[in-house]
Amino acid sequence: MKLKMAFVMDPVGTINIEKDTTFVLMLEAQARGHEVWYLEIKDIYVKDARAYGNATELSLKRGEDYYKLGSKETLPLSSFDLVWMRKDPPFNQDYIYATYILSLIDGDKTKVINKPMGIRESNEKLYTLYFPEWIPESLVTKDLDQLNKFLAEAGGELVVKPLDGHGGEGVFYVKHGDRNSNVILETITSFGTRYVLAQKFIKEVSEGDKRIIILNGDPLGAVLRVPRPGGEFRCNFHSGGSPAKSALTDRDIEICEALAPRLRKDGLYFVGIDVIGGYITEINTTSPTGIQEINKLDGVRLEADVLDFAEELCSS
Repeated sequence: MKLKMAFVMDPVGTINIEKDTTFVLMLEAQARGHEVWYLEIKDIYVKDARAYGNATELSLKRGEDYYKLGSKETLPLSSFDLVWMRKDPPFNQDYIYATYILSLIDGDKTKVINKPMGIRESNEKLYTLYFPEWIPESLVTKDLDQLNKFLAEAGGELVVKPLDGHGGEGVFYVKHGDRNSNVILETITSFGTRYVLAQKFIKEVSEGDKRIIILNGDPLGAVLRVPRPGGEFRCNFHSGGSPAKSALTDRDIEICEALAPRLRKDGLYFVGIDVIGGYITEINTTSPTGIQEINKLDGVRLEADVLDFAEELCSS
């Protein structure tokens, strides 16, 4: 069955083909004979209450000159069998508007991975709060007094994150007694005017942050993101973390089983969760990455599993 697939993503000319998950998903779709079309958020719009896109057909390969643009057409998004929402964060207002546009697609005819409503409901920092037994002690507030009180309650060490951050940007470690702690909290909350997520510091972060890829509620594989030496606690690849082989533990599987019903209910088919010391710290549903790193370390091709699922979804 030949499918017509649209990928809403970052500019194709800017991706790193050795690391980018969207690239291998498109490459696998192309290898199976499916049509691959490319759009950026600026290319999608609404007319007469219907979602449209200025889409460009794409052909891909490994190596230099890895993509070639084909014909460009203005098409209703419902003319595709499957639309992949693979735009990287920041999860800003423009991103939210894009999910509203994608929500206008007829879901009976055209499938969307992940479902736009599910993406809107799953801020990667706040969505973890639906699973309180699997996360570290947490506080969401903009109140500086509450943050300082929580700092003492949580053992004197916190990680504080903006709710709209990504790739480790704007994440701070705060320690009780540090002369800069108040300055950090004032800065990240914009002097008490912006909500943040504070989490008890998990010391096991020095060993790495495990990214687990989940497909329709089931774990596919994992990669350990190891922080740079020299005291860096952020493990994200964007922050300089390096990949290391990692197996799924019993605890990891229990976490995935706990998340699965909610993920399926919200139409969050393709998800990446971050686990430190056996606790979920973030749930990424916008454009989870890690497939190429897992493939290289484990000798697998996870994109094939994802495309198997996508084909089955479109046939249902």
